[in-house]
Amino acid sequence: MSNSLNDSRKRINEIDGEMARLFCERMEAAAKIAEYKKEHGLPIFDAAREDEVIRRNSQLVEDDELRAYYVNFLKNNMAVSRAWQDKLLEGMKVAYSGTEGAFAHLAASKLFPTARKMSYGDFENAYRAVEMGECDVAVLPLENSYNGEVGQVTDLMFSGTLYVNEVTELAITQDLLGVPGATLADITDVYSHPQALGQCASFIRENGIAQHEYTNTALAAKYVAEKGNKAIGAIASAEAAQIFGLEVIARNINASRSNTTRFAVFSRSENRHRSKEMGVHTVLLFTVRNEAGALAKAIDIIGKHNFNMRTLRSRPMKELLWQYYFYVEAEGNIYTPEGEKMMAELKEYCDKLKAVGTYVKE
Repeated sequence: MSNSLNDSRKRINEIDGEMARLFCERMEAAAKIAEYKKEHGLPIFDAAREDEVIRRNSQLVEDDELRAYYVNFLKNNMAVSRAWQDKLLEGMKVAYSGTEGAFAHLAASKLFPTARKMSYGDFENAYRAVEMGECDVAVLPLENSYNGEVGQVTDLMFSGTLYVNEVTELAITQDLLGVPGATLADITDVYSHPQALGQCASFIRENGIAQHEYTNTALAAKYVAEKGNKAIGAIASAEAAQIFGLEVIARNINASRSNTTRFAVFSRSENRHRSKEMGVHTVLLFTVRNEAGALAKAIDIIGKHNFNMRTLRSRPMKELLWQYYFYVEAEGNIYTPEGEKMMAELKEYCDKLKAVGTYVKE
């Protein structure tokens, strides 16, 4: 019995030694993945990928009872790997518009919890910071479920050089903030970003409050805190109230109770998804030639190649009067043979055709 125990312990020691060697190799591979994600603006946690790894690898264990323990082993391995990758990305710089407490800051923190968040005064400066190499990625809003697209960001996508490699949704709750002691009856004027004002238009109108546009919700909160006037309030997040020493006067004042903003991660590098990966969405921007039916033909080409359009919007071109470009989000991967054929055909009807990037829908 003693020899059997010693033999088993010896065997475990040998296996542990081999596992330690493989662990180091695995972490080296994880470090390379972290570097790729940093370059392409991808978050560390990828739930779909981890679920697929667990599903596939658990099948390697034939014993049903042991398989459940192996699943836990895999989950622990991936948690350690994420922690290592987070450590490696601590020096990553993420640009966003506004200040702490802004919804863009909350989105950036959700995607890159350990990275350094760099505040910029507006969308363009945050975008240009990545183009110029000051930051690794930018987290900027694409659209709000209630108030529509963020046109300035769409224009930056059309004119700029960055790629969209990730899109995430953030539930938005707009609150009315004021200085300590202020009540709703005290508020005569409110400051916030135009999107937030639009989301809360009914509340503002019903309470007879004058509205004033500000560059950012959190900066509006900061402005109210600095003024110290009970008559002015800000529409921003509860987090902004905590940061700037304000009080929440009225909660959840946005008209839609399913108020959500989609944020995109912009980086200088293009992320080409695997051709067989499911759930890939493509973002396209294009202008069509000045000839009859050009737009209809472009749309037909997208559908013919089995790209399911989820969004189609037009935007005016600043430099050309009454000329427009088009923004499309579609289910499908342009980095497949079918996608390449579609892009080639679109060029026949588009003066400018730009693939802004691909992302996997959450």
